[in-house]
Amino acid sequence: MKRCFSALVLSLSMMLAVTACGGPTATAGTIEVTIHVDGHNQSQAVAGGSTVQQALQTAGVDLGELDRVDPPGYTVVTDGTRITVTRVSERFEIEQVVVPFERQTLKNESLPTGETRLIQAGVNGKEEITYRVVEEEGVEVSRNPVKRQIIDQPQPEIVMVGAQASYTPLQIDGKLAYLSGGNAWLMEKNTGNRRPLVVTGDLDGRVFRLSPEGGWLLFSRQASKSSGDINSLWIISTRDPEAEPIDLEAHNVVHFADWAPTADPLMLAYSTVEPSPAAPGWQANNDLDLLVIASDGRVIKRTTLIGVNPGGQYGWWGTDFQWASDGVHMAYARAEGVGQIDIRQPALDPLHDEVPFQTLGDWAWVPGVAWGQDNRTLYFVDHGAPLGIESAAASPVFNLMVLPADGGSPLPLAERTGMFSLPAVSPATVLDTGEVAYSVAYYQASSPLDSRDSSYRLMLLDRDGSNRRSLFPAEGQPGLKGDDIQQPASWAPDGSQMAVLYQGNLWLVDVTSSQGQQLTGDGQTRACDWKP
Repeated sequence: MKRCFSALVLSLSMMLAVTACGGPTATAGTIEVTIHVDGHNQSQAVAGGSTVQQALQTAGVDLGELDRVDPPGYTVVTDGTRITVTRVSERFEIEQVVVPFERQTLKNESLPTGETRLIQAGVNGKEEITYRVVEEEGVEVSRNPVKRQIIDQPQPEIVMVGAQASYTPLQIDGKLAYLSGGNAWLMEKNTGNRRPLVVTGDLDGRVFRLSPEGGWLLFSRQASKSSGDINSLWIISTRDPEAEPIDLEAHNVVHFADWAPTADPLMLAYSTVEPSPAAPGWQANNDLDLLVIASDGRVIKRTTLIGVNPGGQYGWWGTDFQWASDGVHMAYARAEGVGQIDIRQPALDPLHDEVPFQTLGDWAWVPGVAWGQDNRTLYFVDHGAPLGIESAAASPVFNLMVLPADGGSPLPLAERTGMFSLPAVSPATVLDTGEVAYSVAYYQASSPLDSRDSSYRLMLLDRDGSNRRSLFPAEGQPGLKGDDIQQPASWAPDGSQMAVLYQGNLWLVDVTSSQGQQLTGDGQTRACDWKP
């Protein structure tokens, strides 16, 4: 028995000795895998049941953030598994490229047909593009742009092309400015004498006003998409043919900006909104700021008259304003009524409340307003009482009203005129009695109970509502619609004529004869203003 036990011990000792001479891969419970990394293959013994990730850790292989492993790191390896590590890296390269300028053609009826004139030479811009470059094992596999930034804006080439119309030039008093095709033009002395003021092609038509003496034009320019703004305010001298536009550093002006009627000092007021991705594209601030402008166009003072405020029931849409000719008072109009502001002690002073019109859309109706020449009488459009069982907010009735100078109750001036009546008061005439006389122009809806979609006609009446008559267009002709009625008619400084937009063109209407004369023919006119 002892002899058998000794033989067993000897046998086991010999087996252990043979195993010890067989190498490191022969241990129990391990397997061997091959790892291909950084261009080399290496064998690695790992514990059975290990994952690819564990195998790499055992082999001391460090992975970069972008490195790719095949098979995936969570895979359990088996004996003989081949693991491939692909090194992935990225870098960013910046490249500058040329942005070619655009070519713009402007029709100009003051040039003979076929004649061309270079207004502005084109200049290429420059864009900086940042690329993300991905490499695998040192070989580029992708290159994608991740950022674009315009370093130098391209300047378009602008060529004026003659498109002289057969319209007879008319003598005019003062300066008549108009906006066509995103550019500002000026007529002086006669309608055939016209020249460009601003030819950038980006005027949006929200603001387009001449200063009281006609020496400056205030206008708004559409902002670039990258800026996040809607537009910005600018001015340019109408006296200097070489003048350049001046940035007022006022942005997002949608509803109101206008010069104060007093020329000394030169002032203007404006109201702002905040851009919004939701319709209508803004949230109104309902504020009112005042700028004082030096003789060279510099802003020398900024004052807040009315701070940011909710603006009433439809405050998100915004408030409109209107200067009185004394340069001290302003009217304001909101969906729920009209009031006044004394800029010496600025505060909102309500004068008349009305039921806001229910538009059922992403816009709000705001009544048009105009001051009488006595600076105390106020003309405005009132949302009238319903005709039947509809709610007061849905009433289709709109009347032209007047708030008397003595502060009495509003009086009807013309009934059922339509929501876009937009009154405009003529220059004053002093009678022999010393009384100040003037007329009121307004738009009259052809279908007054469907005035949102109706066409309109230009009407005229005396300040007390008498002598009402139709001026333009002539009987039987299509009425004014769309952009034609986005601004009131513009009176000539002497009150003998009015400038009106009709079918996208500028027309002159004689107040006495009601005769109209077309001044432009390109169909791109969006705004006008007339000053001495």
